[in-house]
Amino acid sequence: MIRHRALLVLVLLLGGCASVPPADAPPARAQTPGQKADPWETWNRKVFAFNDAIDEAVLKPVAEGYRKVVPSLVRTGIGNVFGNLGDVWSTANQFMQGKVQNGFEMGMRVLTNTFFGLGGMLDPATEMRLTRKTEDFGQTLGRWGMPTGPYVVLPVVGPSTVRDTAGFFVDRTVASPSRLADTTAVSYEITALQIIHTRSDLLATTQLLGEVALDRYSFVRDAYLSRRKDQVYDGAPPVEKFEDEPDDPPPKP
Repeated sequence: MIRHRALLVLVLLLGGCASVPPADAPPARAQTPGQKADPWETWNRKVFAFNDAIDEAVLKPVAEGYRKVVPSLVRTGIGNVFGNLGDVWSTANQFMQGKVQNGFEMGMRVLTNTFFGLGGMLDPATEMRLTRKTEDFGQTLGRWGMPTGPYVVLPVVGPSTVRDTAGFFVDRTVASPSRLADTTAVSYEITALQIIHTRSDLLATTQLLGEVALDRYSFVRDAYLSRRKDQVYDGAPPVEKFEDEPDDPPPKP
């Protein structure tokens, strides 16, 4: 499952949002002191190359065919349905993080799109200014202070960290749209549709990535880590202080 929406989306989010987390928010730690962000780089690069090969051979051609065959209006409806189902899990994570107001707003968004948006195929909630505030279980773990751990590239799934990998499996176990299926075959079909639809949305962004990044692996890694840190801190991550920075001079008498 192409989880984190490739890199133009990541780059656009690097600057963060304007919201500030509550003052009583527990500290979310990036990693333990002295720990390198990517100690498994050699292995990660091999998995990254493997994922690229699968994408070029299978996912990208299928996504291009999907985009040519399926009308834009239908694709929009499919994306809205998947988005509405994801909003249900985001609502739960908002409450688990103690963000009660956001939780109620996301709950209203789900109810609005479910009942007035034909089961989620339409998105009237956005027109009503009920903004989507996506949260996953990896963000919830970070909210309550669990360190990210090393960066890791998962086969097929893509960029992650130790913390986000744990969150990913909870997300897939609890909130995957495929869990709504009555049979295993239908479950696989829903998962395949979700993968293909997501990949089709990324065709332009992945092409741009290949044009602008000298080292695609490093670009993806740095963008992913920056984005996830920004998400955990709701757009206001603390400023990092490097070891070689001098301390502030004492005030003059």
